[in-house]
Formats: sequence, C-alpha cells, structure tokens
Amino acid sequence: MNGRARHLAAALTGLGLGLAALGPGLAPGFVLSYDMVFVPDPAFTPMTFGLTGIVPRHVPSDAFITALATVMPADVVQKLVLLAIFVMACTAAASLVPSRRLLPRLAAGICYAWNPFVAERLLLGQWALLLGYAALPWVVMAASRTDEPGGGRRLIRALIPAAIGGFAALAVSGLTALAVAFVTGRRRPGDRPRGERHPTPDPLAAPELLAVSEAEPSAKGGRQAVRVRVAGAARVVGAVGVLSLPWLVPGALRPAGVPGDGTAVDLFAARADTPFGTLGSLLLLGGVWNGETVPDGYGAPVTATIWLVVVVIALAAYWKWCREPGWRRGAAVAAAAGFAVAALGAVAAPVLEGLIGIWPGFAVLRDGQQYAAPLAVVVAVGLGVAADRAAEARWPAVPAAAMAVPVMLLPTLAWGAAGDLRAVRYPDDWARARQIIDGDPAGGDVLVLPWASYRSYSWNHGRRVLDPMPRYLHRRVIVDDAVTVGDTTVAPEDPRAVRLAPAARTGSPPAATLRDEGIRYVVVDAEIGALRPSGAAVEVMRGPDLAVYRIDGAAGGGADGVAAGPVIAAWAVMGIAVFWSFRASGTTLSIPLLSSIKPRSSHRRRTP
Repeated sequence: MNGRARHLAAALTGLGLGLAALGPGLAPGFVLSYDMVFVPDPAFTPMTFGLTGIVPRHVPSDAFITALATVMPADVVQKLVLLAIFVMACTAAASLVPSRRLLPRLAAGICYAWNPFVAERLLLGQWALLLGYAALPWVVMAASRTDEPGGGRRLIRALIPAAIGGFAALAVSGLTALAVAFVTGRRRPGDRPRGERHPTPDPLAAPELLAVSEAEPSAKGGRQAVRVRVAGAARVVGAVGVLSLPWLVPGALRPAGVPGDGTAVDLFAARADTPFGTLGSLLLLGGVWNGETVPDGYGAPVTATIWLVVVVIALAAYWKWCREPGWRRGAAVAAAAGFAVAALGAVAAPVLEGLIGIWPGFAVLRDGQQYAAPLAVVVAVGLGVAADRAAEARWPAVPAAAMAVPVMLLPTLAWGAAGDLRAVRYPDDWARARQIIDGDPAGGDVLVLPWASYRSYSWNHGRRVLDPMPRYLHRRVIVDDAVTVGDTTVAPEDPRAVRLAPAARTGSPPAATLRDEGIRYVVVDAEIGALRPSGAAVEVMRGPDLAVYRIDGAAGGGADGVAAGPVIAAWAVMGIAVFWSFRASGTTLSIPLLSSIKPRSSHRRRTP
C-alpha cells in the first residue's frame, strides 16, 4: 500500500471514530457542553476579535467559526469541525509510525484519537484545544525539520490548527515544538567527527540527514549542534509568536492588563480519576480537573489496570524500538516536560502560584492536564511500534488487538459520550430576543441574568454550558465571567462585569445603575419571573425560556475596549505568515500537511 492510500485509510478510520463518538450530536442542532458554545448565524462583532476588553481566549477560534458559518449553516460547521478533530488526530498519529504496514499505523491513530484525554476534553467542550491536539504529531515532525529548506513554512502549516484553537492550543503545541526543535540537531551526510576517515551512516536515519546528537562527539561538532538547536528553537518561537498575534495583541492591550489569579491553581490542578492517584491518572492520559467531565465508567479498577499495562508496553516499545532519528528524542523530552507541567499544580502548587505572582502569563499552566498531550503522541506511536514489531515476528493478531483495545477500554466515549453530547435547538424565544435587541438602532449594551457564568438549561437536557448569549447576540453582552467550582471562585476578568457585579448579584439591579453603565437591555435566560431589573425598566418580551427588559436613556457603552488598529495589524501579519507558508512548491490548500510532511522511509529490523 502506497503512502497516499495509507493516509486515506487513516483518515477514513478517524472519520469512523468521529461518527461513533459524536453519535446523537450529529443530528440537526448544536452540541452545547461546558466551553463548547456554538450559535446559529454568528456575526463578526468587536468581541470576535477581542476588542471589547475581555480576555481574548476565544480569539481566533470564534472568527474561524463565523467565517465558515457565512457559507454553510452554523450547526453543520460545528459537526464538521468536531469530525475533523478525529480525522486529523488519527491521520497525524498514524503518519509518525515508522512502518510501511497499515495496521500498526492505524493502531497508533486510533489510540491517539480515542483515549481519556480526548474524551474528557471533548466533554469539557474544549474543541479548540483538541483542534491543536489533533495536529500535534504533525507539529512534532515539522519541528524536527526546521533546519531543512522550507522547514519554517512546514512548521507554520503544522501549527495552523493550534493557531485556530487559540492561546491554550498554541501553548501546548508551542512547548512541544520547542522541546523537539531544541533536542533535535542535524548534520549533512558529508560531515563527520574529527578523526573519522569515512562517515558511518546510521542505517535507521533518513537518507538526506543524520542526527548530530548521535553522531557528532567533537567539540566543533558540539558547538555546531548547539547552534542548530538554538536556531531551530528560535524558529519555533518566531512561528508561535506570529501565529499568536491575533490574541496576544488584544490581550496585552486590554486596559485591565493580563489577569493571573494564583489562588485558582488548586482549582484547575489535575485530579485522580483512576485508582492510581493523580500521577497515575495523568500517565493514563486522564486526570482532568472537572470530575463531571470524566466519561461514565472510566477509571474502574479492571479496565484502568489493563489500560495501564497497555500504556507501559507502549512507552517501553517507543523507547526500545522507535529509532526515528529526527524526532524520537525530542518527542520523548516533550512528553516528559509536558507530564511535569501537568503534575505541577497537583504536586507543587506553591511553585506555580509563585510563578503566576511573578508574571500573570504563567496562569496558562494552571489547567495542567492539557499538557499531557505530547505524552499521548508518544503512547500512540509506541503502541504502533509495538504492533509493528509483533507483525514482524509473525503475530498477526497483535496489531488487530492494538487497534481494538483503546475503544474496548473506553466504550463510553461512543454515542455522544454515552448520550451526554446531544444536539439541541435554541428555543424560539432566543430568536425573538435577538430580533428585538439587534434591531434596536439606539445602541447600548446587554446585561444577562442570572449572574453566573454557566447555565443548565432544561432545553439542553440540564447539561452545563457557558452562557451562549454573548455569542448569540450581536451586541456587547456583559455576563459574570467568574468561575466557581465548589467553594472556590476565580475572580472575574471583564472590567464591566467587575463594576456591575455588586448590583447584578442581587438579581434586581437598579435600572439607574445599569443606565449609567450603558446597559440598554437586560436579558433573563433562566429563572424567568424571579429576576428582573428594578426601577424604570420596560418589559418588551417574555416567554417560557427568556425575558427581555429595556432601559431607556442608556448612555454609550463602557470605555474598556481595545484599539482596533494594532489588532488589525496583528491579523495582517499573521495572515501574511500563513500565506507565505503555503507558497512552498508542491503544497496545496487541500492537503497542506500530507503533501509536505511525509513520514520517513520505513526501516526493517536488521537481522544479525
């Protein structure tokens, strides 16, 4: 089977996994779960680009979805994006397995696309993070080849899914790429250590390049290797920096500055979801902080023990038999570093709290479990390598078993995570409210009650979801962006929300206070009848799912926004970089990665 056929087989396998995982979520409507918020007919607004002064975690993912929704229904866009995650994850992981055999490659792809990490993050609604996760194997490959001609362009192309995902996805992919690029060093085939009469080729190395780290012991060669690695790391930093500009610039320019609440470290630290404690759960690619997003039945002693055995075998096989010289060590270092970061909040919370105190940007490390993603790459490739070794030893049942075991040990990811991910339709009241509010030429902003960040609507089967109203309406919408888990609350970050919180928490904020803050409408999307603004507020709509109140005479909105000029420039620079990355010869928009990042030639084991 040639390379294109193997890629196609992996893509179709990923599509099958996606169809099985999403199940009822593929029906007409939207899947709304925690951070996964899609709305009908989204529009480009200042919020889309992070211009309203809130933390731009949704940039540029919202812009990407809105652009796609201009040419097809928004619920179709959501389904295509979720299916693309499984297709890319399976195809990318399969492409890293150094084998010409199909089944070992598929074993790696299935393991990477169907595991506790994917299940928990999908239930948590973090599709943008999973978009970057899906392309992470391609990032590993590209980062190991930054010194080759066109290496910078390949790296940018590989990072595009993470760039669409935004800051969390780029943080994970960027740290992975940085580790791979810095660990990987290369030399040309004609170069050789001092005193070596003839170069001794590594039979497992790629024909065009050899690893410096394994074949350059001289001082001169060592200095050259360091320069190559530093240059590779600099290319990674440059690529990640340019692709981060759409969210980095508005985040840096927001008047409230970069938020960083060190007291929330324990809140988002990894948690044990297996009998093996927090570290054991992370090793098994689980350990998400939110216990409500653990798949039903996951962590049972028997299945967890079997999964532990599979992971240990995969890691051992990767270490012993994966001899790909370009990225093998770099991926292993990235996995180890990612595991350390993932465990940091759980085993050394004061250290992370201190880092956030020094620089708030370190708050990106609070949700530690997401940094287990590079470990998932190593586990998946290791399982594929183990299956390939078994096939070489003429044990044909082992590759098939390796393909089946991830699905068999996590069956509740199937059918919409056992029915948790179901498509729903927004009630008619929401469309009526949008027509009234967006059709009002008087301007003004919108406040949403109850004053809480997450909702459990009856029409969404009680599933928790981040309030969709800021994306549903095409106005500036103020909601409570504080996150409360148990008895701990992360402080709100939106300056408007901070100012309005004391009044909004009462459930009956004075109309005069809201008017002074530029609030034109108050929308009550839960507890209808129990909440409403007090004073001179006019009820303009009431239904079973929504009530809308108008406050006449509202002044202009708050002055907490971000200047548009620098943000436009940031998007322009990022766009130029992406366009430049596709200028490489032989690269098309349809298969930009598969046509330019090809797995190295397979190598059979040498017989003595």
